[in-house]
Amino acid sequence: MNFSFIICLISALFLQIKCELELIQDDELVNLIRSEKYVVALFSRKYCEECENYENELTSIREDLVETLNAWVVKLIDSSMTRLYTPNKEPAIVFFRHGIPLLYDGALNDELILHTFTNNKEPAVKELNDDTFEHLTQASSGATTGDWFVMFYTTECVECQRLQAKWEAVGAHVRNRMNVARVNRATTGAKTARRFDVFDVPTFVLFKKGKMYKYHNQDFEIKSFVAFAQDWHKNVKPQIVPVPKSPFDDLVAATVTFMKDNPYLWQLGFGSLLLGVILATLIKFLKRKSEKKVKSSTQKKTSSKKSN
Repeated sequence: MNFSFIICLISALFLQIKCELELIQDDELVNLIRSEKYVVALFSRKYCEECENYENELTSIREDLVETLNAWVVKLIDSSMTRLYTPNKEPAIVFFRHGIPLLYDGALNDELILHTFTNNKEPAVKELNDDTFEHLTQASSGATTGDWFVMFYTTECVECQRLQAKWEAVGAHVRNRMNVARVNRATTGAKTARRFDVFDVPTFVLFKKGKMYKYHNQDFEIKSFVAFAQDWHKNVKPQIVPVPKSPFDDLVAATVTFMKDNPYLWQLGFGSLLLGVILATLIKFLKRKSEKKVKSSTQKKTSSKKSN
């Protein structure tokens, strides 16, 4: 329990002074996020009646948040960090768990806010990569681990970073009904992204009972994602989940991805060079495959003669 909160409680009990959330600056919030396990932050602005209503609701449950989560409950006014978690204007409530943000999108009700935070003490979104994706999702083998709603992202994508708090909120909404995850298309999940022909980010794919449904809507609101995961995906034509690509097919897909990410290379002549490398690799691949067939056939004939 922080010192300013103690002073506020004493003032409220004995001096009948209205308690307000502790006001901090952006750099102080960054330090809290890094050092504290749980932080609840209200992003507010001056002369905003709705912001005051949000603060009143948070103030009424601050003691509960401190007792149950040992959380810091603070507010920021006209913060430049607001856009990191929501493109909408203040007020906004963000719950940080181990530094990972969850944007609160429920009704303005103190009990509901408290229930949401205490039931989502741990991040809901799982991070998948090329080594873990198929093992955990079983996407192409019937998905006995349940349904998976996956966001493909990159760290360079500003929109992807702004969606992290919303994507955690999606995970909170569908908790116990399906899994929500992220895959880094540019690094640890590049091969997986190529497998599903994901070239742009953010891209959202629902894997359900051996089928996949791509979210083509440009509405990146929490309610839209949840509706798609629960029912709206039925209006989208399902696709069969592809098996992992062969080494050559993955090389072609990797080349296409690289050229799409770096279109200026065509102007420098590297495009022709890459196409030459692909053709050379294909010829080498086919030649090696042919040699294996000949070798296998020869071994079978030798074995047959020995047995006779």
